[in-house]
Order: sequence, then structure tokens, then C-alpha cells
Amino acid sequence: STTHYTIFITTNELTMPPTISHLTCEYQINPLGIDVRQPHLSWQIESDRRGTRQTAYQILVAPSETALETSSSLLWDSGKIESDQSIHVPYRGPSLASGQRVYWKVRVWEEAGEVIESHSAWGEMGLLEQTDWEAQWIGASFFGGPRTSSPAPYLRKEFTIQKDVDSARLYATAIGLYECYLNGSRVGDALLTPGWTDFYSHIQYQVYDVTDLLQNGTNAIGAILGDGWGVGHIAWVGRQRYEDRPRFLAQIVLTYSDGSKEVIGTDHSWKVTTGPILESDLLMGESYDARRELTDWSNPGYDDASWSSTEVFVDHGAEMVATNGPAVIRQEELRPVNIHEIPDIVNPRWIFDFGQNMVGWVRLRVCGEKGTTVSIRYAEVLNPDGTLYTANLRTARNTDHYTLKGDEGEVWEPHFTFHGFRYVELLYFPGIPTEATVTGIVIHSDIPRTGTFECSDPLINQLQHNIVWGQKGNFVDVPTDCPQRDERLGWTGDAQVFVRTAAFNRNVAGFFTKWTRDLEDAQSPEGAYPKVVPNV
Repeated sequence: STTHYTIFITTNELTMPPTISHLTCEYQINPLGIDVRQPHLSWQIESDRRGTRQTAYQILVAPSETALETSSSLLWDSGKIESDQSIHVPYRGPSLASGQRVYWKVRVWEEAGEVIESHSAWGEMGLLEQTDWEAQWIGASFFGGPRTSSPAPYLRKEFTIQKDVDSARLYATAIGLYECYLNGSRVGDALLTPGWTDFYSHIQYQVYDVTDLLQNGTNAIGAILGDGWGVGHIAWVGRQRYEDRPRFLAQIVLTYSDGSKEVIGTDHSWKVTTGPILESDLLMGESYDARRELTDWSNPGYDDASWSSTEVFVDHGAEMVATNGPAVIRQEELRPVNIHEIPDIVNPRWIFDFGQNMVGWVRLRVCGEKGTTVSIRYAEVLNPDGTLYTANLRTARNTDHYTLKGDEGEVWEPHFTFHGFRYVELLYFPGIPTEATVTGIVIHSDIPRTGTFECSDPLINQLQHNIVWGQKGNFVDVPTDCPQRDERLGWTGDAQVFVRTAAFNRNVAGFFTKWTRDLEDAQSPEGAYPKVVPNV
């Protein structure tokens, strides 16, 4: 017998013309504050036409967006380059200065000879020379000592602006952790800044555009400091690996409309006190007494007469470097899937199951009598009797404490800690909690998803799910081995084995660029690398 087939071949005449997207400079879109002297530029062609490819490119770089659009006063014109290269093309123009912003775009010739032009993008240099820092390291003269976390220092300073501001940049860092506030508003959304490096070798700083947060007349800048990696517990080696108390360095660079500049930096004129954060440690947890909150402390006009003068510290000579990896930020929120009570006549305990091992903390909602302290414990597994299993945490307490101020509807999250957990226990909670009492806040380095995997086998899909969540939980500024116990170290063997999978799942180029510098800092004079980086 003969079988006849009819084959239809069609062409899509409605294809969209190719475009250029994902313009990045040093892996970042419009980066604010980089210190690579010849930044690397990358782009992508998007097309729904099969076989589209780049045959040549031309990069244009200008000091302003207007100059770029008119192709006048260009800093660099690469000319037409016969190449299919579209990643890591180095800037070849004149040397760039600290704080200089440049605008760039790219033209691409595709295989049929059509020219495609991108939109404009920009990149701004950070502080390229150590002498660009006019600020001094400051902090509190008080500290808790070698075995206890100190209360978190609150720092502030007021300053006056009498001219029109064209732009303002805040450059900030710490040995420890910091959060900055300007005229009552939190600056940026990055968490656990400045991140973890070998503070003896390199200290990262962050750059923020604070132009819109300023006002004519009196302004106020404030900062809260936490122990973090620089002062708090690290693994099993104890506290104060780098310094005995948190230290802060920051300066606002004001560029006025008349072209003049002014620098407002940390120095002895700043004031310091303590507030509601009684302790903050990455491994042990955070204790917060809401009765000690400071209202409007980062706003101008606040009465800081009772505050102390800051202590100015000697600069030990670590190199200040711009942050070249992604920030740790909030990623998503989880609601508990189950609540059960551990009965106790005096102090009943409530266990919340989030249905997923995660890294971050919980947002607590509570109403109760002033002075009541709620304990929040975190764990990954339960004992057979339904209580928290914490033996694997070793010396890490993994516990937060919140003391109520007595207001109706108090909401609280910690500032300077994180936990690895699926289960959360509330002890001394006033009343009966509901699913709305705690919300899981998931944090990790900002590494966008790039690859997905799914098949017909649910067990393999669950394995991939676990791998993705394991990566999210262990990519918190450095690639750690675990996020919960008294370890959380950047084991080089673990990262070496996992890096290919990590790169399939998520965009980790900037993340590992940062960690590569950490590897260089940890390398011995003989060339050997230690087991963990940063090396403790």
C-alpha cells in the first residue's frame, strides 16, 4: 500500500525587526559606582528570526546623553569592528575620573547587513583613589567586650544646604554592618552591607544617589551599625575577628548647580547613642527592645544634646573598593502552611511550618502588654515530639527577641541577622497566634534566574527544586556551605563543584567576580588557596 503525506511549509512574514537589549557595564545595568578603569561592556541581540547573528559592532561613549544622541564631543568611538563579540568589550577611551558618569550605546550589523542601534545606557565611576576619601572612620567609644555584642550604635549629623543641588552621592561602608538614613528615609534597599570581605585587605563601599532625599536648608544623616562579619561571631572561631566594635565611614558629595562641590564626611562632629537594638549577631540573632526606640532620630531638628561624641579611629590601610557583586536584597515572602502548639501550663510554645527551607527572618505582628518579650527561635527540622531540633546548630543560638512597647499592632523585623530555617517557634507570645502573626522574609544575593529544568518525574523535579533553594539560601554575599549553624563559610571545594549548576540556574557572573577577589586576598605567598574564603 502507498501512504500519501501533505507537507505545508510556511514563513512568518510578521517577524519583528531585531533589537538590542540587556546593555550591561561590568555585569550591571546602569551601575552606580564602579572602579574598573576600563569598564567592560556587553549587550544582547533579541530576534524572533532564526539565524540572526552579529557580524560587526560600533560602540559610542559620550559625557552626556545629549552628546551621545548627537554624536558630538564623544569620549570614544570604537569605529566599525568586524566581530561577533558582544560581551566584555573593554572601553578604550580616555581615562575616566572619580564620580564621572558616561553614556554609551552600540550599533550592530547583522548577517543581512541591517544596522541595529541600541537605546542609551550609562555607568558611573566610584572613588578611584584612596585620597578621594575625605571622611574618617568613626564609631562608639563604648562596646560590650570580647564575649558579648554591644548595643547597636546610632549615629547622626545635621548639615545645611544653601545652594541648588545638581546631584548628590552617598559613599558608605563599615567594618561590621550599616544602614543609612537621610531626612528620615532609609537609603537604598541593600541588606547586610557592606558585605563580607577580608577587612584587612579590601573593604567594599556602596554608592547611592541621594539627590531626591535632600532639601534646601537643614538636613540630617543617620546610620545604625551592627556587628556582622567584621565584629560578630564567625563560624566556630568566636567574635571580633577583625575589630572590637563596628566602625563606619561615609561621605556625601554634593555637586551644586554652579559646578562647585562640597563633601559632608564622618568625623568627630557626629553624635552617637544607643537605641532599641541591644545585640545583633549573624549567628546568634538580634534582640530588640521597642521601648527604647528613638523617634525621628534621623530627621533634622532632633534634640541630640544627650548623645555622645563619636570616637575617631585610625585607618589601618585596607584598600577601599567599589562593590562589584550583586547586593543582598529581599526576594520574596512566604506564609506559614501550618501552626501547632506545644502545650505548657506556664509558657506554651507555637511552631510555625513554612513548608520550605529558606534563609532570612520573619516579620512579627504582635499586640500585648508593654515589656513583654517574645522569643523567636529558628530551625530546619522538628523532633519526633514536634519540638524544634537544634542540635545541628551547635553554638549558634539562631534566636531573635522582641520586647513590646505596648502599642496596638506592633510590626517588627530584625536589621542585622539572618537565619536558615523551615520552622519558627514563638515563646512568651501574648495571646493565640494566627497565620498572619509571622511572615517569612526570604533574602539572598540578587542573582536573577537564567535557567529552568522540569521533567516528567516528580522526584527529579523535587531534587531540582531543592537545588535551587539550596543555592538561594547559600548565596548570601559569599557562596557558603550552610546558612544556619555556626559555620556559614565560603568553602572553596563546595563552590568549585557547584559553580556550573549555579551558573545554569542563575546569573552568578557578578557574584563570582566579587568572590574571585576574595580568593586572591586569601591566597598564600606560596600560591596556595585555603579551604574557606574569606579565610578565618
